[in-house]
Amino acid sequence: MNAPILSTKLYIPIPRTNVVHRPRLIERLIKVLDLKLTLISASAGFGKTSLVSEWISGCDRPVAWLSLDEGDNDCSRFLTYLIAALQKIAENVGGGVVSALKNPQPPSIESLLTVLLNDLSVLPFKIVLVLDDYHVIRDKRIDDVLIFLLEHLPPQIHLVIATRENPQFPLGRLRARGLMTELRNSELRFTSGETAVFLNEVMGLELSSDEITALKNRTEGWIAGLQLAALSLQEREDIPAFIRAFAGDNRYIADYLVEEVLLRQPDHVRSFLLRTSILDRLHGPLCDAVTGQEGGNVRLEALERGNFFVFPLDDRRHWYRYHHLFAEVLYAHLRAHQPAQVAELHRRASIWYEQHGSAADAIRYALAAEDFVRAANLIELAWPDMARSRQEAAFLGWLKALPDNLIRRRPVLSVGYSWALLAVGELETVEERLRDAESQLETTAEINERPVTSSDDCVVVDKEQFRSLPGSIAVYRTALAQARGDLSATIKYARQALDFVPASDHLRRGAAASLLGLAYWASGDLEAAHKTYSDGMASILLAGNISDAIGGSIALADIRIAQGRLRDAMRIYERGLQLATEHGEPAMRGTADMYVGMSEHYREKDDLHAAAQYLLKSNEFGEDTGFPQNRYRWRVAMARIREAQGDMDGALEMLNEAEHMYVSDFFPNVRPIAALKTRVWIAQGRLDEAHDWIREQGLSLNDDLYYLREFDHITLARVQLAKYKRGNINRSELEKVIGFLKRLLHAANEGERTASVIEILIVLALASQLQGDIPTALVWLERALALAEAKGYVRIFVDEGRPMSTLLEAAVKKEIALNYARQLLSKLAEYEKATPEKQHVIEHLSKRERDVLRLLGTDLSGPEIARELMVSLNTLRTHTKNIYDKLEVNNRRAAIRRAKELDLH
Repeated sequence: MNAPILSTKLYIPIPRTNVVHRPRLIERLIKVLDLKLTLISASAGFGKTSLVSEWISGCDRPVAWLSLDEGDNDCSRFLTYLIAALQKIAENVGGGVVSALKNPQPPSIESLLTVLLNDLSVLPFKIVLVLDDYHVIRDKRIDDVLIFLLEHLPPQIHLVIATRENPQFPLGRLRARGLMTELRNSELRFTSGETAVFLNEVMGLELSSDEITALKNRTEGWIAGLQLAALSLQEREDIPAFIRAFAGDNRYIADYLVEEVLLRQPDHVRSFLLRTSILDRLHGPLCDAVTGQEGGNVRLEALERGNFFVFPLDDRRHWYRYHHLFAEVLYAHLRAHQPAQVAELHRRASIWYEQHGSAADAIRYALAAEDFVRAANLIELAWPDMARSRQEAAFLGWLKALPDNLIRRRPVLSVGYSWALLAVGELETVEERLRDAESQLETTAEINERPVTSSDDCVVVDKEQFRSLPGSIAVYRTALAQARGDLSATIKYARQALDFVPASDHLRRGAAASLLGLAYWASGDLEAAHKTYSDGMASILLAGNISDAIGGSIALADIRIAQGRLRDAMRIYERGLQLATEHGEPAMRGTADMYVGMSEHYREKDDLHAAAQYLLKSNEFGEDTGFPQNRYRWRVAMARIREAQGDMDGALEMLNEAEHMYVSDFFPNVRPIAALKTRVWIAQGRLDEAHDWIREQGLSLNDDLYYLREFDHITLARVQLAKYKRGNINRSELEKVIGFLKRLLHAANEGERTASVIEILIVLALASQLQGDIPTALVWLERALALAEAKGYVRIFVDEGRPMSTLLEAAVKKEIALNYARQLLSKLAEYEKATPEKQHVIEHLSKRERDVLRLLGTDLSGPEIARELMVSLNTLRTHTKNIYDKLEVNNRRAAIRRAKELDLH
């Protein structure tokens, strides 16, 4: 929400003079500065911050310090403060990232981290980065940020994390690789010697060794407990009696000690401590507002001098905080003894923060006060900023803390709730929230008379948002329908949204038009999809959402590719890349996706070197400068390059990775990874796996046809052709496949899906070739060549290998598309020469399979071969089946003949 940086969070605590020096721990920490991470994970009151403060005060490296609080559970805010801390010692670090975070549509978090890491990697000196109180972080995305940073941290940086709880990091892996050191309760406990120094020298007591040992044993070296005990002991006359009582069985020792301290304070000090215990940061004017007294700064300074667990947060002593455990016990005491005051104190803090421009803190304290009306008013006003900065998780958390009946009376909040639920993927109650808002749109006729408009049934605070609700409701209904795959509802609500939203509201009109375009795409109406989606992206661009407009290039190009308009698709990628680069560093989100798209263009043109170079270029920018789908898109593109190079195992490896990384989005999944893998299995002769895929997908030659399954259905036909070639299906079944392909061809022609039309024609030609009907095969091929030549297709033919060479040779004899056919034949000849069939088969036969193949050419029986190789008969059968699959035969005699043809003996 563009709040200013709170400099107190960046203040490095100054070591106190009256502390116990801990050289054994300091020496240990100095020795590990060349590792990536020091983790100091221990319970409250074990001196984590004090130890780090003492250590870095003598460190020969510059130190960046960030004290975390609950408000940092947002990636954008966390990164902003992290960079602010780093800039205290390296002012040029992260400047581009901070600028990008202020954009309405910032790049992905990981792309920003890549830029930050690049900045850090060129620092000419080594630094230490300290994150204090990391246990307040609950957002897993921030854990992921730190994991990414740790995995790529340059050697100049040493990260220190102080926390009460283990962070959700792969600590086992870091330990195993020797990248971290850690200190825990057992290391941080005061030793007997340290306990003696603390109690007698620091706290000014005169305890015997037995008394020191008793306190040390009872507290188990817990520093906060020792400090509380020492405070209570300072004015006692009967110290031995207190020690004996303290050493007894007291489960509530912390509460007891704090009460002992509190009871010895003057009323005004005790009152101040209890009332300000609701605050996570202490500031004189804020304390005055909460307590209703004056002199807050003076009281805080006095508490610090008196060792009342008060720590300064800046070097000017303006901001402080209590020791966390001390504050928790104070607050528990307040609730137990003055419960009527708690809500009012929180409400006062909320008012103060609202007046001083911190909406998030104002909302937090209003919720703590259970002043839900006030909180709802503040939340409603905060929604536009939260939406622009994509803080949907925080916004949703606030709403879930409100009574549901209060939200239902506020149409703006109800629609805001829908936005947040959609953004985090909680779809179940979105429609219910939209209906709540819709039912109230006519109940508030005059919303301009008062700042807050209220009737018995409806409350409106943000009147501008209220006026735009009809359009917002229609847009969110469209998004909900799209997320659920309901195409007819998506189209219905998108059209409603375009009717409701005024022409000047570019963002909502763009969202509605884009969703409508995606619905047309999923239904197979590609021209309508392109026009509508293009209009939507133009509106999105006018609204200033550059990153979303770049991302839209992916969809627009995919649609053009499906239409067979390859050059148009390339121009779209080029415009998208230009748009991304015009906005400087760091690279705009979507940059990496443009290079992946360009790579696929060059692969189809059979320029595999250029295709690979574009993928490398995408990697240079970092896959995280792409949208979430870029990680799997990149691997699919690389798989297709490897497939074109004849590296089928490498292609499968990439596709398997892609499958694990697949992230669903609003784009229709028209080329499923599972179908791509099946096509590789066909090329490898692994028809059992291909058949399993058919069964898992529930595919049949009798299926009804629709666009979202078109690629699957073409793949099904390819599997059946391979099975016919192997002898697994008969000629009548092949006829059914051809009839199925003709149905597919008709549907693709109707939808003007030229890419599918070309591929189906090629598969029909190959099917007719298998029947021995070369004239019919050439008819299908001629139609495919006629469509493909002007559009620049190459790989779609070359990928078919030797069977296509045979057909193209026949086409040349008939002078069909003569120049184009010769060009394709030349390409096929290059690949056949570079990767001869023999070498291809050898690469895919294991050593043991080659041994079996050699013995199959002898007169030995199956059991005799098994004994010769010292394997079981079942194992031999498995090897034999694999050999048949890879040689594309179905019996021993055919395998021997095929081996001779390829000179494999």
